[in-house]
Amino acid sequence: MKKQAFKLLVKLNKVLLPSYYKKDPMKLTSLQKAILGFRYWALTNSMK
Repeated sequence: MKKQAFKLLVKLNKVLLPSYYKKDPMKLTSLQKAILGFRYWALTNSMK
């Protein structure tokens, strides 16, 4: 159940949040780094 919830969250992130795929992480603002970290956290939890 928990894994399915994270998979749904990853799909929502993909649609709603911007992607910083090709951006340099050192040049991102604090908010952009937080979004990137949240997307990473959700993705790693969906794979467990």
